Amino acid sequence: MSTTKKRGLFKRFVGYYKPHMRLFILDMICALAISVFNLFYPYLTKEIINNYVPNRLLTMLLGSAGMILGFFVIKAFLYYFMMSWGHIVGVRMQADMRRELFTKLQKLPFSYFDENKTGVIMSRMTNDLFQVVELAHHGPEDVFLSIITIIGAFVILATINVYLALIVFAFIPLIVLCAVLMRKRMNRVYGEVRVAQAEINADIESAVSGMRVSRAYNAEAHECEKFETRNRDFVNVKSRQYKVMGQFHSLMTFFTEFLYFAILLAGGLFFYYGKIDSGEFAAFILYISTLINPIRTLTTIYDQIQEGASGFKRFCHIMDEEPEAESNTAIYPERLSGDIVFDNVTFGYDGDNSDKAVISDFSMKIPTGKTIALVGPSGGGKTTLCHLIPRFYEIDSGRITIDGYDLKDLSRFALRKNIGIVQQDVFLFNGTIRENIAYGDFDATDEQIIDAAKKANIHDYVMSLPQGYETNVGERGVKLSGGQKQRVSIARAFLKNPPILILDEATSALDNATEMLIQDALSQLSEGRTTLVVAHRLSTVKNADEIIVVTQNGVEERGTHDELIAQGGMYKSLYEYQFKNL
Repeated sequence: MSTTKKRGLFKRFVGYYKPHMRLFILDMICALAISVFNLFYPYLTKEIINNYVPNRLLTMLLGSAGMILGFFVIKAFLYYFMMSWGHIVGVRMQADMRRELFTKLQKLPFSYFDENKTGVIMSRMTNDLFQVVELAHHGPEDVFLSIITIIGAFVILATINVYLALIVFAFIPLIVLCAVLMRKRMNRVYGEVRVAQAEINADIESAVSGMRVSRAYNAEAHECEKFETRNRDFVNVKSRQYKVMGQFHSLMTFFTEFLYFAILLAGGLFFYYGKIDSGEFAAFILYISTLINPIRTLTTIYDQIQEGASGFKRFCHIMDEEPEAESNTAIYPERLSGDIVFDNVTFGYDGDNSDKAVISDFSMKIPTGKTIALVGPSGGGKTTLCHLIPRFYEIDSGRITIDGYDLKDLSRFALRKNIGIVQQDVFLFNGTIRENIAYGDFDATDEQIIDAAKKANIHDYVMSLPQGYETNVGERGVKLSGGQKQRVSIARAFLKNPPILILDEATSALDNATEMLIQDALSQLSEGRTTLVVAHRLSTVKNADEIIVVTQNGVEERGTHDELIAQGGMYKSLYEYQFKNL
């Protein structure tokens, strides 16, 4: 990474301290005070050995002892503040980052989630931000405390004997050089660990979400084997990390402990030749102990800096993703009537690539208040068309309009406010039935929620439950049947009361009895709205105002059910195939 990018990342990181600057400064003041107290203890020890004890100055001896004890008591309170409020600063910064990241995820285009695994995104939100917050708290605090202690120790040692101080500190540049040389290897391996951690999290998330499928197909062994491969990769990369860490820490430990040897040898010689006295020799030994702790802290914090910096870099990768573009001149119509036109629309999930286009030069008109059904073989782009109306994806060429407004000129919020969607794969949030219906309108009253549930034919079932509308549906609605989840989804749409309705295979996964019940609710929901229905069961679209047969070549046929049967084309073949055994 270039120096400019590193500075940019550092500036962004520092920016998260600003809302909590008062607590952060207090934390740094505590670190400074602890450093000063640590520097005073060896100096007082020198005075006790050289002056107070030989000269029998009992008052000074007791006063110094009392001062040292006072330092210890004050340090205890300072450490309490650093360990509690210092961590609180870090947690608050983490909350700010997590809030920004979550908000960013809400604005990213659907294509981002198509290309990135849920488990990897979760790893960014949890593991990466945890490492960032550890760096945010311990990094400045430990580095500041260590640097102050090292500089202060050098100054005081130089006042005792500058030559002996220079001998001791001559080893510090060697330690720094060793750390710098190990940096590239550590950066690379820490990045690999993060990737491996994210991948294993993604596999776990996928395995847990698909537990019922794997059990149904007796695929436990396959899942375990797949997980073991990923787990083994994680162990390998983590082992490389620990080997590099081991090399780094073993060298750092050797250098720091070599300082003891250097001071004992050099100090002993200086004392032998009368260059220093016994108190100064004792002070030098104590200052070495004071000096070694910050050096060890710096070598330890280096690991944390690497992990925290890697985590923050990945956090920034998501934050720098382009959100769904919104024009500054976007139009905000209060309510659309629902006159939809597709004009020579081309779209592919891989962008502007005609060879991989899902739909090419597609044109279609859906008049206000009409129910239009899309049928045809799989892969024709029916569901894709449904995704393009609420502008979940940007078209490559052509134009889509609603009431004459180009979708690109409309505010996404205003556009989606006017569209209700009921899909085959219903997603319910882990919460109550009331909360899931209220997604249609968060300002709705209890009476409006109940009325929507009645229209969706789910109210009676809800009232039969011990907790009624306060019943928790479980993760993804697992405590409800497919038909019950579908009816909650329909109740959402009733509550939203949109002028445009999209029904994407809304009944295809249901049994006939449940389908009839839901079809009745959907018919009522469709009244007076522009409705686009995607269906494979042709029996569900016989009464549509118009049926459009869509293939990979575009619109193949269109007309009413009777007109298409009379034409004797693809629709008739599909219809007769579905009902040949009845």
